Amino acid sequence: MSIIDNRKAFHDFFIEEKYEAGLVLEGWEVKAIRAGRANIKEAYVIIRGAELFILGMHITPLTSASTHVRADPVRTRKLLLHGREIDKLIGKVERAGFTLVPLDLHYSKGRIKATVGLAKGKKQFDKREDDKKRDWEREKARMMRVKV
Repeated sequence: MSIIDNRKAFHDFFIEEKYEAGLVLEGWEVKAIRAGRANIKEAYVIIRGAELFILGMHITPLTSASTHVRADPVRTRKLLLHGREIDKLIGKVERAGFTLVPLDLHYSKGRIKATVGLAKGKKQFDKREDDKKRDWEREKARMMRVKV
């Protein structure tokens, strides 16, 4: 079950592969995410050493849940993946010119997970072409509804 989607990532990037990663979160962050107060639109993933971190993910703290904790809404959060997956991602990002972007937050067996996409950036003409294709599909569906 998806909590938040990053539709902007699909507009700005070609997504080659997807990985499911765990997140290291504090208690107030989990409560705020369950309340739907997270935003990953401007977030991105970086590699430090042999670890992955997500930056720019904004989680607005609940006033009732975080009274005793000093909440930092945009702190750097660690992503949890298997070592083989991290090694593979490091190789592709450093050599092949890929980037890592968070695609969504979702529940998996009661835990909050992030889907991370291995992506290549789109040029402006690619974005325009996708918009034209989407508009044509919409127009085609509209014409089919009218004829039936």
